[in-house]
Amino acid sequence: MYRFVEKLDPEGVEAITALVYAEMLEGGFTHVGEFHYLHHDLGGNPYANSGELAERVAAAAELAGIGLTLLPVFYAHSAFGGKEPSPRQRRFINDVDGFARILEASRAAVRRLPGATVGIAPHSLRAVTPEELAAIVPLARGEVIHIHIAEQTKEVEDCIAWSGQRPIEWLLQNQAVDERWCLVHATHATETEVLGMAASGAVVGLCPITEANLGDGIFPAAAFLARGGRFGVGSDSNVLLDAAEELRSLEYSQRLAQRARNVLAGMEGRSTGRSLFESALSGGARALHSVQGSGAQGVQTGALKVGSSADIVSLNVEHAALAERREDQILDSWIFAAGRAVVDCVWRAGAKVVINGRHYQRDTLLTRYRRTLKGLLA
Repeated sequence: MYRFVEKLDPEGVEAITALVYAEMLEGGFTHVGEFHYLHHDLGGNPYANSGELAERVAAAAELAGIGLTLLPVFYAHSAFGGKEPSPRQRRFINDVDGFARILEASRAAVRRLPGATVGIAPHSLRAVTPEELAAIVPLARGEVIHIHIAEQTKEVEDCIAWSGQRPIEWLLQNQAVDERWCLVHATHATETEVLGMAASGAVVGLCPITEANLGDGIFPAAAFLARGGRFGVGSDSNVLLDAAEELRSLEYSQRLAQRARNVLAGMEGRSTGRSLFESALSGGARALHSVQGSGAQGVQTGALKVGSSADIVSLNVEHAALAERREDQILDSWIFAAGRAVVDCVWRAGAKVVINGRHYQRDTLLTRYRRTLKGLLA
C-alpha cells in the first residue's frame, strides 16, 4: 500500500476510484461509504485546497454514477497510546484542527451530488487518542461515524496492554455508541460485546471477502443477529467486488464455524438468501445515512416509493443459474450460485449505469486506470 501511496497524485486517485466505483456497480452495489484516508500531498503537506482529494473522490462518484457517503478518516498515531506515526503514514496524518478543515472541504466537495452525505471515520482506537476521539465525534454533526475495530487478534491484545480492556469493550464504555455508528469488522467480539453492540443500535460493517483474504477471523454473526443486531456489507481491500459474494462468504463462514447449514436464515424454512439480502440492505442503508437524513427511511426498506432513490439491480433471467427459479429462489441462486455474473442492469437514482453487465463507461475508465497503474509501477 505505501508503495502506491508514495507516488499517487490527485489524477491517479480519481482514475483508480472511478474504476472501483464502476466495478462496484457492476457487482450489485449502488452506494459506497468511502473510507477516505489520503488527504495530503506526496510530502505529507496539506494541499492549498484542503479538499483536493475529497473533490477527486466526489468526481469519481459522479463519473461512475454511484451514491456516495464520504467518510474522511482521522488518523494521528501509529499505535495505541498516541505513538508517533511513521514517515510512510505522512499523507494520512492530521491534528483535530486540520481534520476539521478537511471535513468542511469534503462537505463542499459533495454538495453538487444528489443524495451524497459526509460522515466521519476515526480510523481505529490505535490511530486516535481518547481525547482526539472525544474532540472529533461532535464534528460529525449527527451524521454517521465509522471506525475499524477488533479486526485482528493483535489489535485486541495491544488494546488490552494499553487500556486493560478489549477494543469494543473500551469503545462501548467510553463513547455514546448509537445508531449513527458503524463498527467495521468487529471480528473478535465476546458474548458481552455482542450484546452491547446489538443493544447500542450500531451497525457492524462486515467485509467477509477481505476478512477471509487477510485471515482475520470470523465475526459471530448468528449470535449478533439473534440479539437484534444489524449488519451491512462492503469491501475493504477490494480484492473482489461482488455484493452477492460478500453475502455468500458471510453465510459460509458461519456454516464452517458452526458445522451447520442455513445459519443466518433466521428460522426454519426461510430463504437464507432473502434473510441475508434484507438484513444487509437495511443495515447498509443505516450505516450510510444518518437516522434523520432525508430519504434514509426509503433506502432502509428498499421500497419503490415516492421520495426514495430509484436504485435498482436487475438480473439476467436467461442465465443458467436462474433457470426456472421463482421468488426467493432467485435471490438464493444469485447469492449462492451465480454472483456478479447474473447482474444485468443497474440503475442508480433512476439513471441506468450498467447495461448487459458492463458499466456504460467501462472502456474509458479502464483506459485511465491502466495509464495510472503503468505510471505507479514504473
